[in-house]
Amino acid sequence: MTEGAARDRFEALGLPFSPESTASAILASSGASGALSDRTLTFDEAALERIGLHLYPKAAYGVLNGGSATTYADVKRNRSLDNGLFERYRDRFESLAAECDNKPKGITPAYINPDGTAGYSFLLLKLRMLLEHKKRYLARVGPLPEVILPSFQMTSVKTDRAIGEAFRDYVMSDELRPLAASLGCPSIDIYTKTQTMMAAISHSSEGAPRRVFDRAYGKSDSGLAIPGGHGQNFEILAPIYRKLYSQGIRYVWLGNIDNMGYTVDPVSLAIFALSGKEAAFEASWRTPMDVKGGIIVTDSAGKLTCADIGPNIPLSEVFEFEKAGKPVLFNCAIGLFDLGRLIERLDELPYRLPLRVTDQDKDAGRYAQAEQITWEIIGLLDDPMVFAVEKSRRFIAAKMLMETILTSLPPEGERSGAGFVAEELHRGLIELFGSEYGLALDGGRWRLPLR
Repeated sequence: MTEGAARDRFEALGLPFSPESTASAILASSGASGALSDRTLTFDEAALERIGLHLYPKAAYGVLNGGSATTYADVKRNRSLDNGLFERYRDRFESLAAECDNKPKGITPAYINPDGTAGYSFLLLKLRMLLEHKKRYLARVGPLPEVILPSFQMTSVKTDRAIGEAFRDYVMSDELRPLAASLGCPSIDIYTKTQTMMAAISHSSEGAPRRVFDRAYGKSDSGLAIPGGHGQNFEILAPIYRKLYSQGIRYVWLGNIDNMGYTVDPVSLAIFALSGKEAAFEASWRTPMDVKGGIIVTDSAGKLTCADIGPNIPLSEVFEFEKAGKPVLFNCAIGLFDLGRLIERLDELPYRLPLRVTDQDKDAGRYAQAEQITWEIIGLLDDPMVFAVEKSRRFIAAKMLMETILTSLPPEGERSGAGFVAEELHRGLIELFGSEYGLALDGGRWRLPLR
């Protein structure tokens, strides 16, 4: 950045040090005036981390936690990832599927230990990760302010009670309470709003008009309640967004509970805050594991947007792009928003995000669902920032149970396909265990220190 622009941003952000003292390099001006404000400052990763840490009191971390795992343990969808690997892991799949049955995905095991036992839940690990970042702030910056990295979530009426019960267990757990006590902060600091459910509707093959799907799992007069998509967060979470702003929060992360790579990142926070942009998103190259989610595309006007595989674009077309030598960027479902500018658009977003009606073929039957997709907001922005990230660091997602199994216990000797990708993701997961979640391997199990 030019020195003048850096000074303006540092002042606006309230940073307690100067750009010059933080920059890793200063390039003298080559202009005729030679003014100091024309000099170019370079900030390396260490400098950006320092800046980002100082912004933690202005940032909040949000999770979309309404998933009821209808796809997660669905046999048809999991088998479609790789039939051979599914059969190889079938016994383990069936055992874990039974453990996940009727549970919100957020409180199901996020990984499998080397000894085969189930690990901690996605939600517990996210809560621990937030405490680990507050610990880093205390060590590097100073005492915690009253508001620092508050969290928020959107649940659904189907998942909220079970998640609330989990919170009651977690708040006094040895995995959270001792660390929180040492920091002088609550074990859990989270705001919650709940998404209502809607009925699945008839499959397109049954023609129009659509009707309520009433043969779930082959049983007559049996409906299927599903959420209306995470894109509804801009309406459901609006009161929380406004409350956070009143508390001094200026930046909010938003992402899925089932992505182990979705963590607080001071470096991307610093880059985004210094840029002054409206929103930033993360993308990585698509792999054979990425068959559910969105890809980055351009629309007819040449603007970037996100197209979900299934609701927006058939997986077969994605394969055709890749066969033609066109690499595909997969959306990592991590957004970072300027909260003030997001609040200005909250009233319009529910009406501007498209409503997608998508056919489904799952264990429950052939039906369709209507949903709004969070990441189509990219297409509504004039100049979004997109971070190119490594999948093994930022997108270790579990859209299907087989992904959790393969990432935790990757098959040996695979040279292509989902099994090959799983080895890389496994290495990334182990790195995240130590660097972000505070886990250590103990007797064949990844455990959190209990004090």
